[in-house]
Amino acid sequence: MKAGIACLDDWSRLRSLLWPTSSLAEHKAELQTCSDRQAGLVAYSAEGVAVGFVEASLRHDYVNGCQTSPVAFLEGVYVEEAFRKQGVAAALIAEVTQWAASKGVTELASDADIANIASHCMHAALGFEETERVVYFRKILPAPKS
Repeated sequence: MKAGIACLDDWSRLRSLLWPTSSLAEHKAELQTCSDRQAGLVAYSAEGVAVGFVEASLRHDYVNGCQTSPVAFLEGVYVEEAFRKQGVAAALIAEVTQWAASKGVTELASDADIANIASHCMHAALGFEETERVVYFRKILPAPKS
């Protein structure tokens, strides 16, 4: 596992599979602005093919279900379908856990779309506990009158 400038192309490609609304160029640009409050790793197969990634950050704002601050937050984890259920996500999360502990935090948090049952199952299998469910709302406001 590694991350950084040397694997930007692989990392960007994997990110685009998880977050397809951004272009490869946008992903690559965002990855080049990482700070020491963020961690990212790319997992490679024995053949040297990038098969998964994880990203985490330190969040100082309130994180649902957590009792401390800052909290390490799992921003994203993705494993290519052919490599799922082989320990790749577990290895990625283990590395993030070590990074978080080295930063002095005591909680690792995450979220998943309410309909993403596969992600819920993965989180449970990796030792996460569900803390709450939230539904977000918005209301479009009328333009101000001139």
